[in-house]
Amino acid sequence: MGRAMEAGIARILVPGYDLPSSRAAVALARAHPELIDAAVGVHPHFSAAPTAADWAELAALAADPGVVAVGEIGLDFHRDRSPREAQRDALGRQLEMAAAAGKPVLVHDREAHDEVRTALLAWKGPGTGAPRGVLHCFSGDAALAGDLAAGGYLISFALPVSFSSAVGPRAAAASLGEGTYLVETDSPWLAPGGGEQRNEPTTALRVATELARLRGTTPEAIASATAGAYASLVGRSTSSS
Repeated sequence: MGRAMEAGIARILVPGYDLPSSRAAVALARAHPELIDAAVGVHPHFSAAPTAADWAELAALAADPGVVAVGEIGLDFHRDRSPREAQRDALGRQLEMAAAAGKPVLVHDREAHDEVRTALLAWKGPGTGAPRGVLHCFSGDAALAGDLAAGGYLISFALPVSFSSAVGPRAAAASLGEGTYLVETDSPWLAPGGGEQRNEPTTALRVATELARLRGTTPEAIASATAGAYASLVGRSTSSS
């Protein structure tokens, strides 16, 4: 935390991937309200696991005023660690949960672009007038990013946007309008050095530098734009350095 704050990181959003990690995210945000926000949700890898009691507790957590979003939710047809029908059911359930709580969603989409686009554009959202959610660690192309941004979603980029092989995300990063993108670490995954280094919040600064290069601007301008987009997402003013 100290290194993140010294580097100028203004806010960190910690998502849940199952019920225990969602509880932990809430506890972390309560312990460090000056820096950390919490989201709660069930990742598609774990979508077959929750019981009825688990879903009820997750809904109660989502309604907590200290929780800013529902996530990480979505579809992962790359690893298929949960049956696809269980993934679809969990996604639909959590979209309903987010709408009931008036919260945006944090969405995981891996090799499920068409289904994710259809589900998100059909979802009415939290009804707050703010962004409906975030496509986390975006792996699609410029057309998908444009469709979702037009539909009220933010597009978030992690370190792979700096890879020459990430043709779609790089094109998306260059084409999006202002106020429609974020930066992230996807910690503990996607660390610098191919996972040989620890993935800390300061990795987001490297992502911002790459976005600046792709967009023909400065890292400071990217920091300002992402701070504004994040504030609009969570309904809280923030600052960046």
